[in-house]
Amino acid sequence: MSYTTVFSTLIAALALFYITRRRSTIGNIVGPPSPSWIFGDFPSYSSWKKSMMVIVLGNMLQLLVSPQYGDYEFEWRRLYGSVYRIKGCLGPEFRLLAYFTSAEALERWTGECGDPRRYYQPSNCAMLLIIRCTGEDHRQLRASLNLAFTAAAVRQYKPVFVKVAHSITEQLENSDVLSIDMCPLLSVATLKSISEVVFGCPVEDLGADFIEHNTHIIQLTASQSASQVLFDMIAAHLPQWLLHQAIHLPTKTFGALRAQVHFAEREGWRLVREKTEGAKLGLETDGDLYGVLLNSVRSDSNSLREEDIVGQTSALMIAGQDTTANTLAFGLIELAKNPQFQDSLRAEIHAAVGTGYNNIPYDSMPLLNAFIKESLRMYPAAVLSDRIASEDMVIPLSESIATTTGERMNQIHISKGEFLTLATASYQRMESRWGNDANKFRPTRWLDGTVYQGEALGPYANLLSFHGGPRTCLGWRFAVFEMQVFLCELVGKFSFSLPTGHSAEVRFATTLLPTDSQGGKCALLCVKPIL
Repeated sequence: MSYTTVFSTLIAALALFYITRRRSTIGNIVGPPSPSWIFGDFPSYSSWKKSMMVIVLGNMLQLLVSPQYGDYEFEWRRLYGSVYRIKGCLGPEFRLLAYFTSAEALERWTGECGDPRRYYQPSNCAMLLIIRCTGEDHRQLRASLNLAFTAAAVRQYKPVFVKVAHSITEQLENSDVLSIDMCPLLSVATLKSISEVVFGCPVEDLGADFIEHNTHIIQLTASQSASQVLFDMIAAHLPQWLLHQAIHLPTKTFGALRAQVHFAEREGWRLVREKTEGAKLGLETDGDLYGVLLNSVRSDSNSLREEDIVGQTSALMIAGQDTTANTLAFGLIELAKNPQFQDSLRAEIHAAVGTGYNNIPYDSMPLLNAFIKESLRMYPAAVLSDRIASEDMVIPLSESIATTTGERMNQIHISKGEFLTLATASYQRMESRWGNDANKFRPTRWLDGTVYQGEALGPYANLLSFHGGPRTCLGWRFAVFEMQVFLCELVGKFSFSLPTGHSAEVRFATTLLPTDSQGGKCALLCVKPIL
């Protein structure tokens, strides 16, 4: 089935919705002008089928497919402030792009809005997935999964992180090339960490087919095009029952998703059976996340089921892999740009390692932690988070905003069904929070009193890189600790510089990616051992 046929079917399904829907109530909020037709300001997409000309994408291509991420968004923030309107897909739809500075506003955005992505999943699947479930289901599942992500639990994963970090340095030491793309190395390393910490086994034990399809899914998420934006915009308006059936569409993308669901369930059930049998034989099974959760299942007071654990297999593999790997890659690129800070960080690491690798006081290393915070601030994985209002709601604003009529608003009224996008990258470049040079990568801002010390929004350093509120990333401690260990190993043993003539760019494709000048994911660096 061709994409033209698929899109035509989806467009037909939306026709009645657009005839009967209510007029937007946020159209009087200021915002950027919209390009006319999708061809108007984007001539590179002129090869699209003529049947697609009736569809408009508004400002969405500017926001999502700009040559360098933020080319438009950061200018819009400068011109229009913390809340502004952009033109969405398919005609008169408006979307609010916002970043909040109060916990109350963030709580309302998180708690009273639904995620429009409603992940593709077979309609007969009875499993609860943490990324999809809502309400009481989400609260109970989150409480169960959190057992493996407490501060005490994460500290127990240190031997795994150290072993994986050593494997990276071994590969670098054995390499004889002048420059190395760090993205594949870091991606494989974070996958190894997840496999051993979550499943309690080397990644090779998950099976070649599962690893292959997991890699394929990661590659799919590292791409972004106008057609993908269009499909996502259309899918956000489809009824949930119809969207659940999308996974059965005969396209390569959905074929890959079907295969990943199959292999994830297969491996998930295999792990559950092995750990259950091990527990019956008296073997210790609580050394990994799945073991901890299965012990919880055997408790009469817990409502978690084995099938709910299996349902997290694919999500846990993907959610914690390239997000952390990409942040590390961006951080190494920034170190390569700033050799003076790199030398200072290395000196701090060597001083800490003097007491032995087993006794490194990671949380007490000011330069290391300032560098991690700055990397997360400038390069959050999820730069945009979409929500659809599940009911009419009012969100308070810490600062008033202007309207097209010249009036000022201290709160925004959002009608049920309207989009609200949290602009994390914009929030983390606010001058009032991060200093007048907020657009500059400067780790020392975390040490010299520049950073705002008021009400905290996110779980770590007042950042929203791990979101906030009820949807805070469960694995944020895992990610921070993993970065601490990896960076101490890498920066302590190697120096990093940029190859001559190479420019690292920033692109958005599901998450924020380091790319080369051709748009391909890449973090090319000259890596030299420290003698």
